[in-house]
Amino acid sequence: MTIPLRFGYKASAEQFGPSQLVDYAVLAEEMGFDSVFVSDHFQPWMHEGGHAPAALPLLGAMGAQTSRVLLGTSVLTPTFRYHPAVIAQAFATLGVMFPGRVILGVGTGEALNEVTLGLDWPDPPERFQRLKESIALMEALWSGERVTYEGTYYSVTDATVYDRPEQKVPIYIGAAGPAATRLAGRVADGFITTSGKDPALYADKLLPALREGLEKSERAADAIDTLMEVKVSYHPDRDTALEKTRFWAPLALTPEEKMGIHDPIEMQRRAAELPIERAASRFIVSTDPDEHVESISRYLDLGFRHLVFHDPGHDQEEFLRMYGAEILPRLRARFGG
Repeated sequence: MTIPLRFGYKASAEQFGPSQLVDYAVLAEEMGFDSVFVSDHFQPWMHEGGHAPAALPLLGAMGAQTSRVLLGTSVLTPTFRYHPAVIAQAFATLGVMFPGRVILGVGTGEALNEVTLGLDWPDPPERFQRLKESIALMEALWSGERVTYEGTYYSVTDATVYDRPEQKVPIYIGAAGPAATRLAGRVADGFITTSGKDPALYADKLLPALREGLEKSERAADAIDTLMEVKVSYHPDRDTALEKTRFWAPLALTPEEKMGIHDPIEMQRRAAELPIERAASRFIVSTDPDEHVESISRYLDLGFRHLVFHDPGHDQEEFLRMYGAEILPRLRARFGG
């Protein structure tokens, strides 16, 4: 199987309201992007100027206003705020409404989204096991007529998802470490990770773990989609391109610096202490379209086949028009897709 090369748009639900995001999805399709992915947060990273629209109705609205782009979550956590059976039902419905266009991207979650609701926030090993079990349950509900499932964390009795698409909704697993990446290789239809980290993480840890998972399940090397969420800040003015990253400074905090934080006000306070150079450290920041293409090509050379571009600025229409007109054609001329 040959995985097609795709270029997508990250519609940042932490930064924009639902009507804006739907408009951006429509424009992304118009400008030639292949996919639109939305995050699923109960709370945003930043209190001032932050947003957190619910991903499920948002995907429905995007699907109704577009006709071609793939639509997915990057990522949703089907283990705490949601029972996995509810997510199985919701994405089956989306799959019926928009056949072949819906992707369920899942991950182990953030304290920011769960602790505020009074939910227990276990250590990473349990969060991983919950994710693994939730995927097994959702797959069972999508394939069985009457499902009784008794797991360690979830169970259903005589459950049926009545409205299911003819084509199963693909599940992509978001991962930043080897264990979840290995799981993606074993059971998922796609693997999601994010850019701007130590190159050795991708080359020496994540991609080898993905291959291990594929080999363990006797799957081909190209059996699943490989999605990189690429953080870019492109603008003709260098200072503007740099300053645009300020809203997303929380991404530059280390795991230790944001461990267990569930209050956007506290997250914002810690991010505000970072110098602009560190705030921008996760992003490709450049005024030169060819420099963007060269920097992006590193991820394609590693083997990623689906690049979803996340711009941190408040003027997303400007970004979509500039990137659609100046960057995507250069990438397609060089790499195809």
